[in-house]
Amino acid sequence: MTLSLFPSDAPEEPINITDTVSQEIAELRQQLNEHSHKYYVLDAPSIPDAEYDRLLRRLQQLEEENPELITSDSPSQRVGAAPLSAFNQVQHVIPMLSLDNAFNDDEFAAFDQRLKDRLKSDAVIEFACEPKLDGIALSLRYENGLLVQAATRGDGQTGEDITQNVKTIGSVPLKLKGDDWPPVLEVRGEVYMPKKSFEALNQAALAAGEKVFVNPRNAAAGSLRQLDSRITAKRRLEFCAYSVGDVTEGYLPGKHGEILTKLSELGFRLNPELKVVTGVAACLEYYQDLGARRDQLPFEIDGIVFKVNDLAMQQTLGFVSRAPRWAIAYKFPAQEEMTLLKEVEFQVGRTGAITPVARLEPVYVGGVTVSNATLHNADEIERLGVMVGDTVVIRRAGDVIPQIVSVVMEKREGNRELREIVFPDRCPVCDSETERAEGEAVVRCSGGLVCGAQRKEGIKHFASRKAMDVDGLGDKLVEQLVDQQLVQSLPDLFHLEVDKVAALERMGPKSAQNLVDALEKSKQTTLPRFIYSLGIREVGEVTASQLAKHFLTLDKLLEASEEELLEVSDVGPIVAHHIVTFFRQEHNLETLNALLAEGIQWPEIEAAPAAEEQALADKVIVLTGTLSAMGRSDAKARLEALGAKVTGSVSKKTDLVIAGEAAGSKRAKAEQLGIEILDEQGLLDLLAMHE
Repeated sequence: MTLSLFPSDAPEEPINITDTVSQEIAELRQQLNEHSHKYYVLDAPSIPDAEYDRLLRRLQQLEEENPELITSDSPSQRVGAAPLSAFNQVQHVIPMLSLDNAFNDDEFAAFDQRLKDRLKSDAVIEFACEPKLDGIALSLRYENGLLVQAATRGDGQTGEDITQNVKTIGSVPLKLKGDDWPPVLEVRGEVYMPKKSFEALNQAALAAGEKVFVNPRNAAAGSLRQLDSRITAKRRLEFCAYSVGDVTEGYLPGKHGEILTKLSELGFRLNPELKVVTGVAACLEYYQDLGARRDQLPFEIDGIVFKVNDLAMQQTLGFVSRAPRWAIAYKFPAQEEMTLLKEVEFQVGRTGAITPVARLEPVYVGGVTVSNATLHNADEIERLGVMVGDTVVIRRAGDVIPQIVSVVMEKREGNRELREIVFPDRCPVCDSETERAEGEAVVRCSGGLVCGAQRKEGIKHFASRKAMDVDGLGDKLVEQLVDQQLVQSLPDLFHLEVDKVAALERMGPKSAQNLVDALEKSKQTTLPRFIYSLGIREVGEVTASQLAKHFLTLDKLLEASEEELLEVSDVGPIVAHHIVTFFRQEHNLETLNALLAEGIQWPEIEAAPAAEEQALADKVIVLTGTLSAMGRSDAKARLEALGAKVTGSVSKKTDLVIAGEAAGSKRAKAEQLGIEILDEQGLLDLLAMHE
């Protein structure tokens, strides 16, 4: 074979640019359709979102440069188009009928018996069962494998053409998979919004100060009927096929379940809970199983649809008025109902949060009779615009506390009994002042030490390791002490009698004596620990330490104004307000004095040397891992006494990391950033050098 280093005189074949572009576009469309199917239908994505976006951008670029190559089934057509002025009407070739309902086992059994009577047979019937998605019924018409029309159910005879919006739904095929499809195929199913998408949509609306949707069904309906399909494209809707309508004759298999399997092969999402069973007992078992798992499903359902599986039987059974005789929806108990808001009362939670509770005209919803519902907080009341005397919609899902989701404004007209809902300015339990921090939705009681509603949590905090460190006084024991009325306030702890404590569950004379001894020992504490033990809002361990270092004595802290408190490191306007409000309450001062009268004391704190005189002034230090010679709390206190700022995370601002045993990611990050690292012995040497 001879190779020539010189160009041939023979003319070269011209490269057809259009063919090359068309081929690339076809390949991109095939890839994108396949990845969309895996992502939206199979829930099994095979590439990252970023790679999908790159492929889509390349396709959009090629189509923009070659608009004559754009087709209606291109994945680029999913992203939304210019707004419509209105929706056109669509006449359904085969009416989209509704279903009869059953509400209990007897009604379902009666449905089964009607089928047998009409079929003139006692043979056990096979049913296709699937959840009744709480969404919007949709008709998709395909001609020669391409989506040509999407329409709402409307009144069953006439719907609206929402093709442009439906093209933005990833689980709706723009082109059917494979090549085994009829000239005409109408697929029917439900458009719905998954629970996660619904929650994200409402969170975004709240953040933007916009109106939120009441439930996923309303959100799906509102998204589908946007004249601007670009808005629909931003909301993740799903489509699940459940039947067919107009289909070229001779194409369909003989059973409903087989039809759905065929639709799956053509690229449609089916409900994963779809099942074919035989007989009434199996249907009721399916109903009970889905009902028990209803709240764990990723989508809302309001019942189960049962269809006679055999198409020949369906033909024999026929239709009655606007519903088929061969199908029924066995509904779950309603999760939403209307009722009257009669009054609002305020409850105080264990952390002092004051929650408005709606007292309702009793109504049966979600399987139980509901007479109370939560209103959450002041922001929620304002968002709903609800008033005492309103007719409201109540929602109860599973074990979730019933809540008011909307006001029925049509019922307000002429109602002269309406009253605004006003939060109390004093705690309904202990009469302390209530407060609402700037930027917060929750109103709280300020009487942490004396409020009966907060008693257990206050005692648990007071006795905790970083506070008074009462060994043996755990959460369960605190619960018993309060429930048995042995402790009603913090000072009562120091009057506990051994024999009464010994009589409690899982206690005995020895453990009771140990507790009393631990309480006595806890009286010898430090000022930072005592400040922290009081449970003042936003005053954590570090802030308590800074307060003690700044004011040196409790008396000076009690006398401090908000302006003086703002001079303390780690104290901002909100914390300063909480501190002043706490010490302004007379009952808090009474409790404080009673605790001191029990003998709680601490060593005097010497004024810290000027920052420039402190050995570790302004050094940022991080402790990580286990320290065997001393606790992390003690190490932290000793480092702070030398002027160091001890933080919980490693950053470029960190000067030193103390790494004990089993130090993990913090040590690794320090090594990565080139920060000095000392082991525990190095810490001991450092402290010995400067203390």
